[in-house]
Amino acid sequence: MNMPKIPLGAWVDSLVDWITIVFAGLFTFITNVIEGLLNILVDVMSAGPSLVLIIVLTLLVTYTSKWPLGIFAFISLLLIDNLGYWESSIQTLAIVILSGVLTIVIGIPIGIWCAQNKTVRNIVTPILDFMQTMPAFVYLIPSILFFGIGVVPGIIASFIFAIAPTIRMTNLGIQEVPNDLIEASDAFGSTSSQKLFKVQIPLATPTIMAGVNQSIMLALSMVVTASLVGAPGLGADVYRAVSQINVGQGFEAGLSIVIIAIILDRITQNLRKPAYEHVVSRKIIFTILALLVVGTALFGAFTKEKAVNGDENSFAAKANFEIIGIEPGAGIMKLTKSAIDDYKLDDWNVVEGSSAAMVAELKKAIDKKEPIVVTGWSPHWMFSTYDLKYLEDPNETFGKAENINSIARKGLEQDAPGAYKILDQFYWETKDMEDVMVKVADGMSPSEAAEEWIKKNQDKVSKWTQGAQSGNGEKIKLVYVAWDTEIASTNVISKVLEQNGYDVTLSQVEVGPMFAGVANGSADAMVAAWLPGTHLEYYNKYKDDMVDLGPNLKGTKLGLVVPDYVDIDSIEDLKQ
Repeated sequence: MNMPKIPLGAWVDSLVDWITIVFAGLFTFITNVIEGLLNILVDVMSAGPSLVLIIVLTLLVTYTSKWPLGIFAFISLLLIDNLGYWESSIQTLAIVILSGVLTIVIGIPIGIWCAQNKTVRNIVTPILDFMQTMPAFVYLIPSILFFGIGVVPGIIASFIFAIAPTIRMTNLGIQEVPNDLIEASDAFGSTSSQKLFKVQIPLATPTIMAGVNQSIMLALSMVVTASLVGAPGLGADVYRAVSQINVGQGFEAGLSIVIIAIILDRITQNLRKPAYEHVVSRKIIFTILALLVVGTALFGAFTKEKAVNGDENSFAAKANFEIIGIEPGAGIMKLTKSAIDDYKLDDWNVVEGSSAAMVAELKKAIDKKEPIVVTGWSPHWMFSTYDLKYLEDPNETFGKAENINSIARKGLEQDAPGAYKILDQFYWETKDMEDVMVKVADGMSPSEAAEEWIKKNQDKVSKWTQGAQSGNGEKIKLVYVAWDTEIASTNVISKVLEQNGYDVTLSQVEVGPMFAGVANGSADAMVAAWLPGTHLEYYNKYKDDMVDLGPNLKGTKLGLVVPDYVDIDSIEDLKQ
């Protein structure tokens, strides 16, 4: 059926744009509140040596879950500290705790409302079904647009993903209170609030706490996903290890997450009836903890020196001393950190995230005419869409122009000589790539954009396929990273291979797995190796197990990029 496509995506985009503009003030307020609360939590848990918090957590675990688990917690937390993940663990704990608090503060009242009102329950239930079945990654997209890049969108996405169990279990717990107790309460003349707080909630507490426990575990499961938008902590460490194929680092960071999960799970499960409540009352323990938190926060607020980073009206201050980057394993991220050292930009930080998150933050800043610095490379469709400029790099930290190379696995020439020859002869110009990227950015699917470009450029395509024998349905697996440049080039060469009789499969991976896949033969080729700088580390690691077919595009550029409307021209100007 040739029915016209319903522009659902366009409608959603328009709605999100409208919400972003209309409620900008509200989103700014929420961002400031969450960042403030998170900073307080991090400051409190970071106060003093790491051993202090380790002892506090150990005592809390022992009180709630008996001494064997307390010993486990003590040894495990010391292990995290020894491995060098203590700071990341504190950030992860703060994110999970804050997400958990939000689910309790918002989720429990909604659950009570659902239990008391059938109409509300009928409305909320399908919404919760939708929230729980929607992939967690999807929540990151509007979160970036509403709250920018960093920890806040990660917390918001974690909260949305994790709130459903608290609402459902609160609703269930209230409804399961025996009717005879409700009738007895009514007979004694209890008001609605008295009945709720003195009968229903106390009896429903075990069920409610089970929901809270599930929500906290779900929030913890989101830490890696949240790192895609710049959230710090153990999730970022895992993401970095995956992108770099660093098995050891991935295991250490993953083990740290497991330890924190066990500790939080045991505390929340046994919080209602602690193991040693007969020795010390819960009220005393909670009062001591509250006083410690409040006291530490107040002490830190009064003793902490206010950071002074030059003129508050400078470009650097307005940009929050942040350079918005991409995936942590990308070569340009390492070069950016080198630039901070080379140019002595001590006050600046590089925000890790993803290419999509970087572009979203750039668009948001440009719409508001705000200062921003991002990691950039050419070719990229953002240079065709926005008025941007590279900051001059007098120290040449980012190096000179690079090439994008095609690389094949060993044995491909013998297994699929036609495909090998096409890949070897594949070469195009920056303008060609940008033509495809712009169409994709405008909403066309990468496959359709590739087909349209091929139809208009048969002369170039014929040079790639010249002398290449046709395939007979041989399977070819191409791997690529989710950069706009690689999406464009991989889809184009894929369509050319298909037109020549090959059955092509595309697999999107991170940089490290891309090189590893071609090297170990699980993938046949890639057209996405930035050399000699960006991907040099991976190339040197796997070059003996691959075949370098040479450049498919020459003259790429890397550096720091700002909108044209800002009044700086060099990386050196960031020191102002």
